[in-house]
Amino acid sequence: MERLQKIMAQAGIASRRKCEEMILQGKVQVNGQTVTELGMKADPDQDVITVSGKPIKFEKKVYIMLNKPKGVITSASDPEGRKIVSDYLKGVKERVYPIGRLDYDTEGLLLLTNDGEFANLLSHPKYHVPKTYLATVKGVPHGTDLDKLRQGVMLEDGMTSPAEVEYRDVDPDSKESVISITIHEGRNRQVRRMFEAISHPVTRLKRITYGDLHLQNLKRGLYRHLTADEINSLKQMAKSAKPEGSHRKKS
Repeated sequence: MERLQKIMAQAGIASRRKCEEMILQGKVQVNGQTVTELGMKADPDQDVITVSGKPIKFEKKVYIMLNKPKGVITSASDPEGRKIVSDYLKGVKERVYPIGRLDYDTEGLLLLTNDGEFANLLSHPKYHVPKTYLATVKGVPHGTDLDKLRQGVMLEDGMTSPAEVEYRDVDPDSKESVISITIHEGRNRQVRRMFEAISHPVTRLKRITYGDLHLQNLKRGLYRHLTADEINSLKQMAKSAKPEGSHRKKS
């Protein structure tokens, strides 16, 4: 017997948190009875569990790394008809969804899975696996500006945790520069907003690492399946990650 939201997450319905919301909204039934409270347990081998009237099915667990191109949205569909990440997953029969997001104008490493437990572990708001980006910004930030990012900057939704920042390439005419930045959080458009806070807006952004995963030679628009070692490494890294906010220096 397992908690209902855990069974749903393992079946790839959504993250455990989202599954809990579905239960509270009355969208889940067990053996014909609607469940609206958390805590109920069920046996996936014996009980009939439906979500919005459809029986849940257990699929093979899939873990994918996609090199997302710029101009693609991280969504299951788009009313405006723009390209979505699933357009690049030809041959993947399972219904997978992204772990976190990359903005429409951001490219690079994106993870997708149908394992709700895995997705929840990596995107839990209290813990975050480090992610590294290459940011092409206008002008050349002074060292004191980069120090602000290293210490944490104040955004409209609060202080950021300290980032790891270093120069990668600088235009000799000082028109733009490429900065490597590693963050441990997952706020909306965080990297872009951090550079705006030091008056050096981002013109191009690419995520190149997620934990110890690297894009390496994976070409833009292509994907590959993660190895068992890579999956286990990400799980261990997430479980051992420091709580968000513990990166900040005490005053």
